[in-house]
Amino acid sequence: MLTPLDIHNKEFKRSFRGYNEEEVDEFLDRVIKDYEKLYRENIELKETLERVNSKLEHYQHMENTLHNTLVIAQETAEEVKLNAKKETELMKKEAEIRAQKLVEEAMAKVRRLNSEYEELKKQIQVYRTRMNSLLQAQMELLKSSEEDEG
Repeated sequence: MLTPLDIHNKEFKRSFRGYNEEEVDEFLDRVIKDYEKLYRENIELKETLERVNSKLEHYQHMENTLHNTLVIAQETAEEVKLNAKKETELMKKEAEIRAQKLVEEAMAKVRRLNSEYEELKKQIQVYRTRMNSLLQAQMELLKSSEEDEG
């Protein structure tokens, strides 16, 4: 991947009827500045995406744990039901309400994180499109420069 330093250190051959060196240098300075900004933004987006993915994994693990806990609670409730059906039914209903609330909260968090993740993917796509356009423009500039030299 091209780095801002690569752009900064790029030297072009001089030719008799070439471009104005000062204009090219000014343009490259602008390109370097914009590219550095995009480069940093890309790194920040990748770090943010990693943090979001980590949080998503954590919440998915929590959801699995809650699901397993609910299954165990239901099995335990069936055993207790044999000994004290009335008391067990009351405890089961309370546990289900609490478990459902926890599951709903976890699912809401997962949906929110998924939404953030999708937004980050959109931002990354926008960045890629911008970078692609920038690189294509640079390639056209280089191609044009080569044609002018040739």
